[in-house]
Amino acid sequence: MHIAVVGGGIAGASTAYHLAKAGKKVTIIDSKAKGQATAAGAGIISPWLSKRVRIKPYFTLAKAGALYYPSLLELLKEDGQANVSYKQVGALYVSASKKRLDELEKLAYKQRIDTPEIGEIKRLSAEEARGKFPPLREDMTALYLEGAARVDGRQLLQALLEAGEKHGVRYKQGEAVLLHEGNNKVLGVRVGEEMIEADAVVAAAGAWINNLLEPIGLKLPVEPQKGQIMHMRVDADTSDWPVILPKSSHYLLGFDDGKVVAGATREVGSGYDTKLTAAGMQEVVREALKVAPGLADEEVEEFRIGLRPAGPNPYPILGPVQAVDGLHLAAGFGPAGLNLAPYSGKLVAEAILGRTEGMDITPYLL
Repeated sequence: MHIAVVGGGIAGASTAYHLAKAGKKVTIIDSKAKGQATAAGAGIISPWLSKRVRIKPYFTLAKAGALYYPSLLELLKEDGQANVSYKQVGALYVSASKKRLDELEKLAYKQRIDTPEIGEIKRLSAEEARGKFPPLREDMTALYLEGAARVDGRQLLQALLEAGEKHGVRYKQGEAVLLHEGNNKVLGVRVGEEMIEADAVVAAAGAWINNLLEPIGLKLPVEPQKGQIMHMRVDADTSDWPVILPKSSHYLLGFDDGKVVAGATREVGSGYDTKLTAAGMQEVVREALKVAPGLADEEVEEFRIGLRPAGPNPYPILGPVQAVDGLHLAAGFGPAGLNLAPYSGKLVAEAILGRTEGMDITPYLL
């Protein structure tokens, strides 16, 4: 069995890796288009108190995705990929409002009944919060959740690709065009002059997925959403700094070697624009310093741009397309790709392999 995976981001790489590990012949075709979503992914793995927690299909998948990371790391380690940058550092839900933190604390204890992996839940004074993340504003109290983690998307992607290669995954750069029989059967893809015949095609092309599917008359409710994200370098040991989650959709988190990430814009209707803009930079800097003014004099190392594959639902479209024989989807991860996509890739692979012991993907079918 030969599977062509179109898209070499986290979802495509995870799908390919799990298929190859099961002994299947796999080819990844990736256009390397500017603005792939992984570039703007912060890598926050903490769905426990998300605003979408009451949307069952989202939270079920997000929870499973977060809990899958330790198992995935073990698999990657067995395949020689130990440096993935994943680390459980905890999260601080920060606010100057006691009422907001009271509500979040109540929700956290409720969630922990079914998800003990949330770990310790603790209210922190402003001084205690700054002890964990020194640049925080002096009046910011916090709710601490031990079980939150972070991962560098670029490192994870490289690990998945290299582990897949070890199991025989072939990687080809170029623009894929579907080979199809009418609008109800796909036969593979064409890349330049090369015809790649396949028993199944996985469409995991991120924000560009509708360009891929257009020849068969299929259009998904997915469009590019631009994100601008700031990377800073500070003179401190940031390796254990927790994820900072204020009330807004912005955030801060630390990585090793003094790196701090602040993001991100969510620019609906952006199309495929990948320009770094003054307004985007201003928004990210303003929101970061509103929460952590202690970063004001630190070095801005770079801004990154990514196009998220966003849709009306906060959860992706996964699995086989009933109306198109041989076509499988891994699409529409929005801003939660690093939480959702590694496990989703496993689910898509299991559906192709005919395995039914995993999570039911019915809610995510097209």
